[in-house]
Amino acid sequence: MCRNGAVATSQPLAAAAGLDVLRRGGTAADAAVAMAAVLAVVEPMSTGIGGDAFALVYEAKTGKVHALNASGRTAAAATIEAYRERGFSSMPERGIMAITVPGAVSGWAALVERFGTMKLGELLEPAIDYARNGFPVAPITAMDWEAAVPVLQSHPNSARVFLPGGRAPRPGEVVRLPELARSLEAIAQGGREAFYEGELAEQMVDFIAAEGGLLTREDFRQHQPQWQEPISVDYRGYRLYECPPNGQGIIALMALNILKQEPVASMGYTSPDYWHLAIEALKLAFHDAWHYVADPELADVPVEELLSPAYAARRRELISMDRAIAEPSHGHPQVSDTVYMTAVDGQGNAVSFINSIFYSFGSGMVAGETGIVLQNRGAMFSFDPAHRNHLAPRKLPYHTIIPAMVTKDGQLFMSYGVMGGLMQPQGHVQVLVNIVDFGMDVQQALDAPRFRYVEGTRVLLEPGANQLVGKALGARGHAISAPGPDAKEYFGFGGGQVIMRDAETGVLLAGSDPRKDGLAIGF
Repeated sequence: MCRNGAVATSQPLAAAAGLDVLRRGGTAADAAVAMAAVLAVVEPMSTGIGGDAFALVYEAKTGKVHALNASGRTAAAATIEAYRERGFSSMPERGIMAITVPGAVSGWAALVERFGTMKLGELLEPAIDYARNGFPVAPITAMDWEAAVPVLQSHPNSARVFLPGGRAPRPGEVVRLPELARSLEAIAQGGREAFYEGELAEQMVDFIAAEGGLLTREDFRQHQPQWQEPISVDYRGYRLYECPPNGQGIIALMALNILKQEPVASMGYTSPDYWHLAIEALKLAFHDAWHYVADPELADVPVEELLSPAYAARRRELISMDRAIAEPSHGHPQVSDTVYMTAVDGQGNAVSFINSIFYSFGSGMVAGETGIVLQNRGAMFSFDPAHRNHLAPRKLPYHTIIPAMVTKDGQLFMSYGVMGGLMQPQGHVQVLVNIVDFGMDVQQALDAPRFRYVEGTRVLLEPGANQLVGKALGARGHAISAPGPDAKEYFGFGGGQVIMRDAETGVLLAGSDPRKDGLAIGF
């Protein structure tokens, strides 16, 4: 709890950098970028300047929420036919053909330009220092790094940069990333142009071409981030904002539209009825999103209809409180690995920010001598030309990374997010319901055991949740299982951060998820 500013993210070193920015008079936007840059160094399997970013910004002086989409497009030459000619029958999950233009750096620059007071170069200084002089690897980070060794060994550049001494670093070992330090210095000096039009762009494109990829200098040069209108729904007097498609934030909104039709608070957190209803609501929302969410510039995405009360009522009718839906499908609306960080400054401005390279170490490929891990966001495309999210030239993919923001009576209530691929909208719903319906504080809401809907009737429960409701959910037809020993599954329940603001006192209440190495701190 504090009054003058707070930050929360998945690494203490990043949180410290953000807090320092706030103490020096920087804005929430400045702090978010400083944290994102440090995370690109100290948690390199999850994020980096070779990835994408999204943000929601609450502007205190207007009470308005702004959405920033800094995701990158496919190459101009990216067609299903071009991939089939190279022997692919579906989108590759990793490798050079899964790479899309990295959008994160453009998002950092856009965020600082519009809502910051400090220079981008100044905000990158802590990250450059950690990359050049070294940082101790945090425990969960070390475990994730170890799990990614086979991926890193698949390409000599990746092994050279991220397997010092031929192995993953252990907890507490100091790692230096001098090539990444030089790339960050180039951005600090030359801004976004250094990344998309300068020497860094040249090195990345030359590497991609040498490996047989399709992205060109022109693809990089044409990239631009987009300021957008967020989408939102009211949930019991609280308005949850999400970025619009191509992101999956609409899933959380559709699920909440179903949940608010029922007296969830009176059910109670430990009630099997609540868990069953929430799982089923998210299940239906996921299947809608998998059918409809795509690049809205190149596909019809019926957002207004999907979020309408009438559509939510029809979807609620499909849910039986006695039995899980065995074969869910999308509805028919009537048409009329990742890091999260949040910051709230002393003026009440807030930034909910998420940055990712998708899978652990993204494509598995480091571009030349830049130290930049290139993301694999193209893996989300379909090869079905009839699908809205089919592969096409200069197209944005279905995106998993989603920040969240909540207002009440037009004022900031909470900036938050939950990392973890398809867990993200599920985490948004569970954390918000924990606070609004069950009266938990921000730390309790993050600590509470979670479920993760996987597919069909399969649901993973954290151990504490399994003890509470596992048997009862199994009796209703849910295929309940505990997470396996694989790190991706065991830690697949997300890692979140929350900053809440008391409207009467201005006091900030910040929490950080114990499932990550992170920290919430303020002054």
